[in-house]
Amino acid sequence: MTMTMTDPREIIKQIDDFPPVPNVVNQILAAAEDPKSSMSTVSNIITYDPVMTANLLKVCNSAYYGLSKEINSIHEATVLLGLDKIVEICLFRCAFENLKKAQHGYNLAEGQLVKQSISAALITKNIAERLKLANKHLLFTASLLKDIGKLIMERYVAQSIEEINHLVTKEQMSFSQAEKTVLGIDHEGLGGMMMERWGFSPKMSFIIANHHLQAPQARQDIETSIVYLAEAICMLMGVCAESDVCAYNYYDDAVALLHISEGDIDRLIISFLENRDKVEALLKHI
Repeated sequence: MTMTMTDPREIIKQIDDFPPVPNVVNQILAAAEDPKSSMSTVSNIITYDPVMTANLLKVCNSAYYGLSKEINSIHEATVLLGLDKIVEICLFRCAFENLKKAQHGYNLAEGQLVKQSISAALITKNIAERLKLANKHLLFTASLLKDIGKLIMERYVAQSIEEINHLVTKEQMSFSQAEKTVLGIDHEGLGGMMMERWGFSPKMSFIIANHHLQAPQARQDIETSIVYLAEAICMLMGVCAESDVCAYNYYDDAVALLHISEGDIDRLIISFLENRDKVEALLKHI
């Protein structure tokens, strides 16, 4: 098969025309990661964003949380639910708005990308807490937004899907490797560029740009390996598209870096499955 390679500069240029993740998300994340910040710091950031405030109060007052009284302010919500939950809700809402559309190039129906992103983020959080890592909010966000590059790449992938699938089936490439071979860039690399362009931290950009662990240095990075493992667990549970299953090579060295056993992975899966109904309920309210 003759390959027609797309100029990656054309794809990268699309970042300038793509609606960025709201700056308030970056502010909330920075405050949540700062040990000097307080609940009131995060509450004040949210309060000055009327759209975020309205969405957060809507979710807090939904049946999902089952609170005995109506919440009328961000301060009340923070006191009753705690800082971690408030940060999660804000990030969930952002992810939902950005990731809810169908991504046909990746064989993802409407709502499927946001579901697998939220699932991976919750598993990432679980792993980070088990390992007692301080930057759990950064890891949660990186896992939630790791596939944001697909939103731009999708139409280019759709146009070149025959060439990409040929490399996957005939050349035994991963989907991500085939994507980069045909298009000159993959969704990971583009996603990292998007986060960098939008002012997120270098660490966030690195994790998103390397979450498939194709680069050897990524397999030696604990945070990137956690995000990788969380998505691999989603695949084991069937919470992903066929193209993502093809995109993965399993790296034992990355998992060994985390000192996580097969038994630990089983427990992570059981924990997620026990709360799967809650995830489905949450998706109905965000």
